[in-house]
Amino acid sequence: MKRIMNIRPVSTMAADKARERVDGLVKPIGSLGRLEDYAVRLAAIFGKTNLPPLKKAIAVFAADNGVWDEGISPVPQSVTAMQAVNMTKGVTGVGVLAACTGTDVFVYDMGIRGFSAHKGIEDRRMANGTGNIAKGPAMDIGQAIKAIAHGIDAAETLWEKGYRLLGCGEMGICNTTTSSAVLCALTGAEPEETVGRGAGITDEQLEKKREVVRQALEINKPDPDNTLEVIATVGGFDIAAMAGFFLGAAYKQIPVVIDGFISAVAALAASHLNAAATGYMFASHHSAEPGFDIVMEALGLDAPLHLDMRLGEGSGCPLMFTVLDGAAAVLTRMATFAEARIDPSKLVDIRK
Repeated sequence: MKRIMNIRPVSTMAADKARERVDGLVKPIGSLGRLEDYAVRLAAIFGKTNLPPLKKAIAVFAADNGVWDEGISPVPQSVTAMQAVNMTKGVTGVGVLAACTGTDVFVYDMGIRGFSAHKGIEDRRMANGTGNIAKGPAMDIGQAIKAIAHGIDAAETLWEKGYRLLGCGEMGICNTTTSSAVLCALTGAEPEETVGRGAGITDEQLEKKREVVRQALEINKPDPDNTLEVIATVGGFDIAAMAGFFLGAAYKQIPVVIDGFISAVAALAASHLNAAATGYMFASHHSAEPGFDIVMEALGLDAPLHLDMRLGEGSGCPLMFTVLDGAAAVLTRMATFAEARIDPSKLVDIRK
């Protein structure tokens, strides 16, 4: 866990050089919009403006949540295990989208209830699912620390395998509930602001879900200034591991993409553990969950892809990888005005 404290901020010097280069590329100034901003951010992360093609991977952390016992989801908990296995076959949403972008997917069992070893799923089991947050803590502090460490190790291992662009996803029935509880605890938001319909519930179930989150906060009383305590009391093994993964990517100085609501809440927890990690994060799609905007505001990020997605699994990451690939190519391969022998003096900066 000492690695958390050793995350280096991104390079402002490289960012300045990249901005100068982007403004001098053979195009109307600012005409590539946010692609230009992403190019500058990538340069700040890698410390250079000449970026090679980036080998890509998505880590999916799967775990079950004891709060499912409260009857707030119509989806059987067995679906967590089924989908984790399907991910290894490449037939889920994240698998299909990843294949389109040349992205590899790695699945980690953090605590799938009643699950035994399966080829293609790495065993990082913490327990047979978490405790029911409506009745008590999800886990103890030691388990939270260990789960975060597993996430850090996963990012470092992928770095060692040559991956230089990472994404983070999850699988676990009821993890929008635990994510909402973590978000409320970290920001002071109310359940009415953070709790959404997840995989699909009735109005009655939605109100019960809000009440369960409210009850979890009242019973566990997580300290908003103690992120480890927040994760341990009202979080999940998947959230803890994802928070660690964001920290691990930042520690190895590689960009990491946030998927939807659950992934974003884990990213927020990571930023509370070390604010420098935020500089390595990119949001992908704008989640339909109501708490998503609260997370983005807290992180100071914006999700560019408005596709009405709410699947999870890391499914937004490969789509954002394509955007970042484009930004890197623009920065590295486009000619400058000088190289194209074009006089830019008459051009007007069209940025707002």
